[in-house]
Amino acid sequence: MADGTGGPARRRFLGLCAGAGLGAAACTAGPGRPGSGAAHAGRHRPEAERDAPGTADWRLGATGPPDAVAGYTDRVSVTPGEEFALHVSTTAPSFRVTAFRVGWYGGRQARLIWASDRIPGRARPAPRLLPKTRTVHADWPATLTVHTGGWPEGAYLLRLESESGYRRYVPLIVRSAEGAGRTVLLHAPATWQAYNRWGGSSLYAGSLGDYASRSLAVTFDRPYDGSGAEKFLVYERALVVLAERLGIPLAYTTGVDVHRDPSVLRGAHAVVCLGHDEYWTPEQRAHVTAARDAGTNVAFLGANTCFRRIRLEPGATADARTVVCYKSAFRADPCYGSRPALVTTDFRLPPAPDPESSLTGVLYEGYPVDAPYVVRAAGHWLYDGTGVRPGERFPHLVGVEYDRVPEGSPAPGPLEITAHSPVVCHGRASHSDSAYYTVASGAGVFATGTMRWVEGLVAGTGELGHDHGMDGRTHAFVTRTTENLLRAFARGPAARHLPPPRPDTATVYGA
Repeated sequence: MADGTGGPARRRFLGLCAGAGLGAAACTAGPGRPGSGAAHAGRHRPEAERDAPGTADWRLGATGPPDAVAGYTDRVSVTPGEEFALHVSTTAPSFRVTAFRVGWYGGRQARLIWASDRIPGRARPAPRLLPKTRTVHADWPATLTVHTGGWPEGAYLLRLESESGYRRYVPLIVRSAEGAGRTVLLHAPATWQAYNRWGGSSLYAGSLGDYASRSLAVTFDRPYDGSGAEKFLVYERALVVLAERLGIPLAYTTGVDVHRDPSVLRGAHAVVCLGHDEYWTPEQRAHVTAARDAGTNVAFLGANTCFRRIRLEPGATADARTVVCYKSAFRADPCYGSRPALVTTDFRLPPAPDPESSLTGVLYEGYPVDAPYVVRAAGHWLYDGTGVRPGERFPHLVGVEYDRVPEGSPAPGPLEITAHSPVVCHGRASHSDSAYYTVASGAGVFATGTMRWVEGLVAGTGELGHDHGMDGRTHAFVTRTTENLLRAFARGPAARHLPPPRPDTATVYGA
């Protein structure tokens, strides 16, 4: 596929569509429809979108059986104006595609950007399994191509709707080409894919339902299971909405893109890693670390971040379509013995141990937990306006995975523990820590130490259908704290305009 420039690749693609019985009008989702990108050409900056008209009709509705309708794109992200191919299977005679951009939009939380005509549907064959790595491939032919001319940068939900009324999402990031002076939202498709069970296998369990039969590599050349965008909806969407409501300058990208090209981080005021961002390549980690050391603030709004070392390898038709992670079977990794720094296991483990705490300031410790978040440094600027007191508790905000400040593991320098929350995991007592540190460049780094932070932004609203028992009081606390963090980090290197951390690890842990 060409990258939005037409030419031979595009003509070959339209020929494939014609061979499948689809006309060019169905294959090429161009501008000109109500809500299409053509009406908004040139408005690519996310802050220009905040007060644009939104729609409440972005939500999913009934998904129906797994084969009712599902799809995937041929790339995890595009820049505005590029094309992407959409691969769809449905048991219905036809379907439509609607593209919604996630944002504030006066509280409606999405805007209709584009809608297709009705497209003939076809049920595709069962996926194939690559036996060596137990990788599930859909291998469906492209159904249509979508041109994103005029689409603003941002996070998108493509909603597939079958003629029978069933719907599923396909997530897509329209990424920013540059992030200088902006806050970069770093989406985590590698982690989405690691947990994806579509076709019967993920990096956690395989066809037998157990760890031993799990995939050793997973591919983006298949749909996501469930709603089609579960990890984005639970761990990322609410932060996008909040950040856009604040009106701070934003940029959008993914870990896959930063792995390949870190230029979007150059001159950025902040990078925000969202609620569950577990799977990183060494290259992505090095690029984010270099940005920090050049003055870019970094926020980790989850737990278990940068825990798994992965490789990105080509798929059937494009680069970086396969997420490789052998985990405990690392001795079977082809890189074992020759390129130890690329062996796909936990970052902290041999053959090339490099614990994530040197970047995040905290270390992943356990799962599952459910515990109150306990404020320690109530006077910290993060908590301005929340009214919290030392020892104040927010039930259920710590979970389902947690991090703590490490003892005996590398740390980036003196840091301040802003929350210190007792937990019990598999019968063992420990703590979850929120922590803040700065480095010589002036960059500030904050880690929440809990995976439920982004979920806390909608606590008590029923938005996710469940809230782990978190309430409106937790919602207000997490929202105000996150607002403080985003506004402060959007101003540039935190050490230049905010109080320094007050090192307290020795006091807290008695060492």
